[in-house]
Formats: sequence, C-alpha cells, structure tokens
Amino acid sequence: MGEAKRRAIQGLPPRQKKVDKPQDTSPRIVPWLPLSRNQADRFVALSTRGAWIGISALVLFWVTVRFIGPAAGWWTLADS
Repeated sequence: MGEAKRRAIQGLPPRQKKVDKPQDTSPRIVPWLPLSRNQADRFVALSTRGAWIGISALVLFWVTVRFIGPAAGWWTLADS
C-alpha cells in the first residue's frame, strides 16, 4: 500500500513537501573560489567572536593564577 493511499484511508492530510533552505545568492568573492560574500562575512564575525572569547579566557586564567590562587592558599608565587 502506498503512503498516499494509507494516509487517505486513515483520514490524514497529504504529506507536506520539505522546504529547502534558501540558496545563497550573494556574489562570490572570486569566481573560481566557492565562497560567497555572506559566507566570508559570517566567518569574520565568528572568528572575531572566538578571539574575544579566547582573550577573556586568558585574562580570567591570569587573574586566577596571579591573584585568586595565592589569596586562597592554593599555591604561592615564585616571584614573591
């Protein structure tokens, strides 16, 4: 029994067609390179956000090693 016939017998509506993602119609950076301008902009935004997250993590690590750890008695600094 086909899917359409089974759905009709059970009183179900016809199956909805899958909607494809909209195609990226932005111009390519270089004709021979399969990267569009939108993809390049998203990459720059993502890498910038990742860099700020990395900088923040490094600052948090430094504050922990330099101030929080010695104040809590977890370790002592070699230069003090």
